Amino acid sequence: MKKIIIFGLLLLAAAFCAWWFLIHERPFNATYAFATVERTTLSQSITATGTLEAVTKVDVGTQVSGIVSHLYVDYNSTVKKGQVIAELDRTNLLSELSSKKSALAASKSEYDYQSKNYERQKKLHEKMMISDADFENAEYTYMRAKSSYEVSKNDVAKAQTNLGYATITSPIDGIVISKDVEEGQTVASSFSTPTLFVIAQDLRDMQVIANVDEADIGGVKEGQRVSFSVDAYPEETFNGKVRQVRQEATTTSNVVTYEVVITAPNPELKLKPGLTANVTIFTVEKDSVLAISSKALRFNPTSAGMVGKNDTVFDCTAKHKLWQRDGHVFRARAVEVGMISGTKTEITDGVKEGEQFVLQMTTGEMPGANNANKHDNEKKETSPFMPQRGKRGGPR
Repeated sequence: MKKIIIFGLLLLAAAFCAWWFLIHERPFNATYAFATVERTTLSQSITATGTLEAVTKVDVGTQVSGIVSHLYVDYNSTVKKGQVIAELDRTNLLSELSSKKSALAASKSEYDYQSKNYERQKKLHEKMMISDADFENAEYTYMRAKSSYEVSKNDVAKAQTNLGYATITSPIDGIVISKDVEEGQTVASSFSTPTLFVIAQDLRDMQVIANVDEADIGGVKEGQRVSFSVDAYPEETFNGKVRQVRQEATTTSNVVTYEVVITAPNPELKLKPGLTANVTIFTVEKDSVLAISSKALRFNPTSAGMVGKNDTVFDCTAKHKLWQRDGHVFRARAVEVGMISGTKTEITDGVKEGEQFVLQMTTGEMPGANNANKHDNEKKETSPFMPQRGKRGGPR
């Protein structure tokens, strides 16, 4: 019987505790953060790396072999079109020209003689004073002499041209950015033209050759805005535009890229050929559009722990919505969204500039329900059936 009485008392105590906490439930408290619909500029971009180059760059070489006798320019020398920048030794070339001229004189003498002989034989043949065989032999000899004379004239012209190649001039106005020879060095042009200098036309107008991944190339178009930086000036940003999207693909380690040519104005001559550029190409840009933090579109007050017992929620079935809070009422607003840029999302319909929507909500105790009040309440309203602090367990 005693056990039954004790068990009943315990059930009564448990029921009393449950009733006590229900009627003294702490009020629901929520702190809200709001996002404002604002007009702003949104953009989407891709990144790539590239190399700075001069827009016009010419490799200057020689078409004849010989020893470099004089150099008149060095690295960073400014040159004008037609300016002499180097000379090769002319000894062999002059000898060759002299030999060709001598051959030309001999072939001319032969040609003159055979020409006169042919005219004589022709007149005799017309008077039937020589045979056809003698006339044909005179004609044949004349044609060979004429051909030999023409060849000799061409040989002399070629020798004169080669002599002219010994004087190397700049093909453009520009600056020497590379020099690959020194005085006394022998250059040979047997199979390919050796490069002596590289001249850039104008380093104030440069370009970036960027390698864009195949997954991003579809959004790149001529005229798009570009910003880039170089390690030489890490705190500065340079601007340009897409000038050309080249169709040829390059495959390296199974990675397919396309070359994109980007303008790079360089009025202060800070940028140098060969620098690596970290490129950002803005593939989409929209000015003065309504936008809001993307986080506001992900807010949902019906999530666990976000709605108090006194709150009312008016939801909607729209795919995209924003929430407003009015007292204890949540109202969903259907909206249409556009492009997403970073943490912002464009709102194309359903809102006005300056409107505010719930960004996030955090829950906690109401102001005033602090630890002091909590302690006082516990002290004043503690159940007699519950164990007391500093005392032994429940009632006996």
